[in-house]
Amino acid sequence: MAEVTLKHIKKVYPNTEKKSKKGQKKSNLMVTDEGVLAVQDFNLDIKDREFIVLVGPSGCGKSTTLRMVAGLEEISGGELLIDGKRMNDIAPKGRDIAMVFQSYALYPHMTVRENMEFPLKLRKMPKDEMNKRVDEVAEILDITQYLDRKPKALSGGQRQRVAIGRAIVREPKVLLMDEPLSNLDAKLRNQMRAELIKLRQRIDTTFIYVTHDQTEAMTLGDRIVIMKDGIVQQVGTPQEVFDHPANIFVAGFIGMPQMNMFDAKLIEQSGKYSVELGGVSIILSEEKQAALAKNNVKSQEITLGIRPEHITLAEAGKDAITGKVDVSEMMGSAIHLHVNACGRDTIIIVQTMDLTGGEDLSIGSEISFAFGGNAVHVFNKESGENLEFI
Repeated sequence: MAEVTLKHIKKVYPNTEKKSKKGQKKSNLMVTDEGVLAVQDFNLDIKDREFIVLVGPSGCGKSTTLRMVAGLEEISGGELLIDGKRMNDIAPKGRDIAMVFQSYALYPHMTVRENMEFPLKLRKMPKDEMNKRVDEVAEILDITQYLDRKPKALSGGQRQRVAIGRAIVREPKVLLMDEPLSNLDAKLRNQMRAELIKLRQRIDTTFIYVTHDQTEAMTLGDRIVIMKDGIVQQVGTPQEVFDHPANIFVAGFIGMPQMNMFDAKLIEQSGKYSVELGGVSIILSEEKQAALAKNNVKSQEITLGIRPEHITLAEAGKDAITGKVDVSEMMGSAIHLHVNACGRDTIIIVQTMDLTGGEDLSIGSEISFAFGGNAVHVFNKESGENLEFI
């Protein structure tokens, strides 16, 4: 059990390209005189037994951050504290941290039991206590029947359970997991996600989990940290980042299908706000009105975000936007319509066939849709920031 604090953490890799200049970007990462900034000014307080998920696209710095916590990467700046003790210069073995890798990293010549015993042998734990620990963890992970097998005789999901078992058998203060499910097929990933949710209820440890899969982030994390180009974009509960994205990147990254984005105009008149889109005026909710008024937001051109599930089919008229169906995707219990409207390809979700009312939703047909002012998100056109939170 442990609290983990990251204060202004950064990671700089030496710049090997002589032509790179200060301020240039290399692979979307900032290049300075020091080198390539892989992680910039990372700040986070992780509570005891909290499950934190670092999520973002490939190359955003999430695995680098995890490896700095583990001691596998040197920290270029800032402080890492575990239970208040500075860890920057402490060797990995002195941090009381265990790590589960994407590739399992099991010893092929050892049995499952021997793999799980290995970190305990390094601690010179008595044989009886070692057997007890391994048996208890194997029961938790439902791998007791595999203890005498070698890794090559196991499936991917079974190997991943063994890797997790080897990590938690020594009861670390912090358990780090670097994309542990990415090598599994979709069915096994779903199964292992459920197992991880059960596991965190049964063991007293702090989890830091890295993934590029937003479904894993939303279902596993107490809080999620969304990163882009080495910079933290937003930290919050899954519901907070879904309902109140800090910027366009977060809005587009969290949620499936992605949030629709329109060019629109925000109108402010006597402290009241509305949005004009496709000839339709949308009055914003009282909550959004208050937030914009508090930030003294003025009339301006904006990017308007609306999640597909918040769009409904409507009758053609002054309060509805009309578009042409370009793609119709049958998803079983839902239909995803790609509609060309307001100069943008928009995804509309019809949740069930019963809600279509017999309307023609085939490719090439014209449909009308609407959405309420409580469901829209208003972003600055230049910076991409959510105008409710500036």
